[in-house]
Amino acid sequence: MNELDELEAASIFILREAYNRFDDLAMLWSLGKDSNVMVWLAKKAFYGHVPFPVVHVDTGKKFKEMYDFRDRYTDEWNLRLITGDCPPVEDMDPTLPPAARSAARKTAGLKSLLEEYGYTGVIAGIRRDEEAVRAKERVFSPRGEAAEWDFRNQPPEFWNQFNTEFPPGTHVRIHPILGWTELDIWRYVRREGIPLV
Repeated sequence: MNELDELEAASIFILREAYNRFDDLAMLWSLGKDSNVMVWLAKKAFYGHVPFPVVHVDTGKKFKEMYDFRDRYTDEWNLRLITGDCPPVEDMDPTLPPAARSAARKTAGLKSLLEEYGYTGVIAGIRRDEEAVRAKERVFSPRGEAAEWDFRNQPPEFWNQFNTEFPPGTHVRIHPILGWTELDIWRYVRREGIPLV
């Protein structure tokens, strides 16, 4: 078994564990390379069928080709797509820098969808190598009441032993590709022939 096979197997295990633990599970789908790998892994984990909805929080800033890609593969892969819009940029704190305002819009859009549909388990395609604070992230990562994450108070995850026991109603983010690097993603995309936009 090579390194990509090991990463794939670990991610599939995490996806199956999440599906087993959460009745109200969804996967974020931004249409980027990482989230397309996540959908691909979910298809492999569940033998061609993704058993939970994929959620696209729309910023309204994507190219037409991205929406065409989303619609094509929603049909081709038989995905249950849930879409929601981000609030207008004018509704965000004007004192925030542009990147922070954009992130706040996406967070507000996601929180609105979570409230509307009641998802407590949300699968996200983040990686530890993306930014320093994500190096402290956990595979099964509980959030507070305002969906915030306390990076200073994280339990250890040794030897692929993950905490999956949470009080009822706890919102948990699940990160199956947390241990992948960007290079791993690109190698996997090439090996598997995963379509990208």
